[in-house]
Amino acid sequence: MTAVLVLEDGRVFRGRAYGAVGVTFGEAVFCTGMTGYQETLTDPSYARQIVVATAPQIGNTGWNDEDDESARIWVAGYVVRDPARVPSNWRSRRSLDEELVSQGVVGISGIDTRALTRHLRERGAMRAGVFSGEAIAAEAELLARVREQPHMKGANLCEEVSTKETYVVPAIGTKRFTVAAVDLGIKGMTPHRMAERGVEVHVLPATATVEDVYAVDPDGVFFSNGPGDPETADHPVSVMRAVLERGTPLFGICFGQQILGRALGFGTYKLKYGHRGINQPVQDRTTGKVEVTAHNHGFAVDAPLDRVSDTPYGRAEVTHVCLNDGVVEGLRLLDRPVFSVQYHPEAGAGPHDAAYLFDRFTSLMNTALMESARG
Repeated sequence: MTAVLVLEDGRVFRGRAYGAVGVTFGEAVFCTGMTGYQETLTDPSYARQIVVATAPQIGNTGWNDEDDESARIWVAGYVVRDPARVPSNWRSRRSLDEELVSQGVVGISGIDTRALTRHLRERGAMRAGVFSGEAIAAEAELLARVREQPHMKGANLCEEVSTKETYVVPAIGTKRFTVAAVDLGIKGMTPHRMAERGVEVHVLPATATVEDVYAVDPDGVFFSNGPGDPETADHPVSVMRAVLERGTPLFGICFGQQILGRALGFGTYKLKYGHRGINQPVQDRTTGKVEVTAHNHGFAVDAPLDRVSDTPYGRAEVTHVCLNDGVVEGLRLLDRPVFSVQYHPEAGAGPHDAAYLFDRFTSLMNTALMESARG
């Protein structure tokens, strides 16, 4: 069945329907991961985005019941060049196409994804629509429908993808710490990585108040990844500022870093086409080490790279930077136990170069507990 991808600047790609048949709208972005498509599709940070896979063949390992990062697929649509005809993996339970159909995710295959990716790199991420079956109409009509859709800038999405009720991920083995994790679009692997280190994680809704956070008597507070424009997330910023006032050890990733940046008084901005994939080089400026990291962000923090900044909560500095384009990838406070990174140290499906950041978080909590005991 024929399918059409229409970009807001008028570029059109024609291919075959993949997944559900119908119509979908979102921001067209590209992901450079060669593997891990199941984790990508179920990452809440991709809400309202039509994801273009740059790897030429997708679906070889099918779909299993273990690797989901959340309870559903969150991408608005999926664009691939050459879908696998027959999945082959001992954990596969069904094909990727079957899962897309069952969850109603509209996609397109058989297009030149290299040309599409180059177009998005040059023109930037933009609104798009995928149409198949009876949804296909004259190109002018389809383009008009795409241009009616909201932009990602100004989108407030974290509450849409967050848990509605608090739940607990127990520590694996001996419990050492309790963490209150504010879910702005959290991936399942994140509390698991903390649980591996003896952390009992209380996952709270994005609407949680500071009273909710401290009701679990946390040793540390975590702010997760998530979708949308951080400039719209005023409530999480106010909660983070209250946590900063108390001096509790705090760790944020991705959207959580953008929330920290705003809480410290820095601005945020939208990247031209963002960072999405599992092969982004980042340097930890505190150690000089270069890590290969997993990314999924279209916004970034506007903080100075060349100096320490004064903030209402003490001195702040940039700790990590992307070696591709100089984007701020990490922040920390020098006078409080607070740090963040813009990428994904939990890294399902990999790489695992940045897993040490969870150890850094537990070390901060351990030091705080020791100081409290001495005090």
